[in-house]
Amino acid sequence: MAVFNQVEFDNHEQVVFCSDEKSGLKAIIAVHSTKLGPAVGGCRLWDYAEDQDAVYDVLRLSKGMTYKNAVARLPFGGGKSVIIGDAKSIKSEELFKAFGRHLERLGGSYYSAEDVNITTGDVMMMHKETDYVLGLEGKSGNPSPFTALGTFLGIKAAYQHKFGHQDLSGVKVAVQGLGAVAYGLCKYLHEAGAELFVTDINQASVDRVVTDFGAVAVDIDEIYDLDVDVYAPCALGATVNDETIPRIKATIIAGCANNQLAEPRHGDVLREKGVLYAPDYVINAGGIINVYYETKPEGYNEAQATKHVEGIFDTLAEIFKRSDDEKKSTHIIADELAQEIIENGL
Repeated sequence: MAVFNQVEFDNHEQVVFCSDEKSGLKAIIAVHSTKLGPAVGGCRLWDYAEDQDAVYDVLRLSKGMTYKNAVARLPFGGGKSVIIGDAKSIKSEELFKAFGRHLERLGGSYYSAEDVNITTGDVMMMHKETDYVLGLEGKSGNPSPFTALGTFLGIKAAYQHKFGHQDLSGVKVAVQGLGAVAYGLCKYLHEAGAELFVTDINQASVDRVVTDFGAVAVDIDEIYDLDVDVYAPCALGATVNDETIPRIKATIIAGCANNQLAEPRHGDVLREKGVLYAPDYVINAGGIINVYYETKPEGYNEAQATKHVEGIFDTLAEIFKRSDDEKKSTHIIADELAQEIIENGL
């Protein structure tokens, strides 16, 4: 399997393939950078069609964590891990303990946490074999509410920049994907008076948001064609692409999904179209910010974590302004900001 010639390979420091015959574990850990500190990023459990898809995903996600942690001004480098398999059938204590042993062998160059299909309970099982995990129960715990808060504030920052105010009353928002973070985001948006249009492959998740927040359910593919103000991608990545961009009527794209742009050039296409894009790794950094406060010597402090998450509003406001001033796409400005921080330090 080729790694070094992968389009997403970016001089990653380390890529580790892990297996355990007894538990059925097949996993990949990618450490992109440890320049600002130990690499930190969640573990994703996904039933990839091909091993190569898992390699592509972990390389891309780990680089994104380097940039996310830098722009959030955290003393972390970037890393990510993926476990290959069907979350409905493969999960077991032995699986997560085996993964924990692989984390232990890395000696602290990478710390894992929860991500797609991984819960705090799963992380606690990893913790039986290693201390190199974050987001632990009894400490910072579930990061989803903080990611939801940061994403909501990011939407407000985008609306402020685009329209000169933050009032979301009557604003139409299309939310794609209704996992734990998106549910929290929908709650914030509903309380702010927004009109919600939602979709997810899980009908129970759709029904819950429709019942709790009066959202309108739409088909999976219909979400791109809605006449809304904000498109919030909150599922898997690459939903902003050559096929969907001509269909998107929203003037703001701001959601909690990782790697929303299928290719970097799509950020330029959005700018040319007059769509304001909130760079994904900036707007969705609330979870990792919360996790950081678990590492503080004095112990976890929710109030401090929340205040730091609230800074996402100001960071995005800075990126939007620089984008206008320098006539560059927001994703380029975010990358440049991350690179400046990585080069010069926190």
